[in-house]
Amino acid sequence: MTLRREEFVSIPESDLDGVSVDTLAVRAGQIRTDQLEHGDAIFPTSSFVYGSAAQAAARFSGEEPGNIYSRFTNPTVQAFEARIAAMEGGERAVATASGMAAILSICMSLLQSGDHVICSRGVFGTTNVLFQKYLARFGIETTFVSLTDLDEWQASVRSNTRMMFIETPSNPLCEVADMTALAALARASGALFVVDNCFCTPVLQRPFEFGADIVMHSATKYLDGQGRCLGGVVIGSSKLMEEVYGFLRSAGPTLSPFNAWVFLKGLETLPIRMRAHCENALELAHWLEQQPGVEKVFYAGLKDHPQHDLAARQQSGFGGVLSFTVTGGKDAAWAFIDATRMISITANLGDVKTTITHPGTTTHGRLSPEDREKAGITDNLIRLSVGIESLEDIRNDLRRGFAAFSS
Repeated sequence: MTLRREEFVSIPESDLDGVSVDTLAVRAGQIRTDQLEHGDAIFPTSSFVYGSAAQAAARFSGEEPGNIYSRFTNPTVQAFEARIAAMEGGERAVATASGMAAILSICMSLLQSGDHVICSRGVFGTTNVLFQKYLARFGIETTFVSLTDLDEWQASVRSNTRMMFIETPSNPLCEVADMTALAALARASGALFVVDNCFCTPVLQRPFEFGADIVMHSATKYLDGQGRCLGGVVIGSSKLMEEVYGFLRSAGPTLSPFNAWVFLKGLETLPIRMRAHCENALELAHWLEQQPGVEKVFYAGLKDHPQHDLAARQQSGFGGVLSFTVTGGKDAAWAFIDATRMISITANLGDVKTTITHPGTTTHGRLSPEDREKAGITDNLIRLSVGIESLEDIRNDLRRGFAAFSS
């Protein structure tokens, strides 16, 4: 890395070639003003002014680069987009108002009526609802398949299949997809391969290296890391992202400059946070396996996990989310959750604070009982997003749950 002189107002991309994700998380994408501020600047403005009517016309026509209106051009948002694109190893990123807005933007810009999508069952419940209910109204049909059954993916391919969509690891059962195999199937089928990388982030996993065409995030989760605001981002080739950007410019599911600034600050600590999440989650998973009343622990870091070896090849860590089932059904799961005192009862994940939720009645509560059953979301399933508090303090709070569960 060649160190940049302070009079330069931005870091040339060539100066960051070959540096680690840890460095990109801190240095990539920063846009300095002529004031040469050391921290990232925030531009809380709706519009930008021009020197003349001719310049305004040139900006709007695209003949001259520059900012126009913060619905689709804002320096703080662009800095966040550049940083996460560099970290993922993609050509371009487009930031959105939420993770669901990111998925919607992908679908509305790259699919059309008559297209077919194959989606893994192990996705966030609202992702399922978006595909199954709302996109279906516009003539886009979705087939849901097992994330890990390649034969089922192959059997579901049609002549009009245009997209394959997955989360890996999955939410909330931590199943892991063979991305190389799915990418090859997508290429052979003429479909785009889209990976939600929310659980791992580019610190632990870079799906482009395994053949993904598009990577997306709910930035609300680990990219922020402190539960402060909503956002999403889509990363891919410049050609594909130009289509996504065109939809965003017209439809307006836009990330605010303030939220983009928060995410820039979050990315600076993402590598060290992810390692702490992984360390706590792995130890907690082993501990939970030993507790009376726990039927099964779902975490790819456990050696008896069906995709443990695959996860070890694709990921540099196993992530901070795990799930487990308890004996006694929903009543036991609710009693366990309610007995905790420090851990936050909330459906969000990726926070420095440990969170706990009952997926069957929260994140996946809008699914039909049949779809929950197919996805493996049982009434006795509890999901933990393991934070970076003292591991012993997390254990002690979970002991309260076990005490209530066994009483």
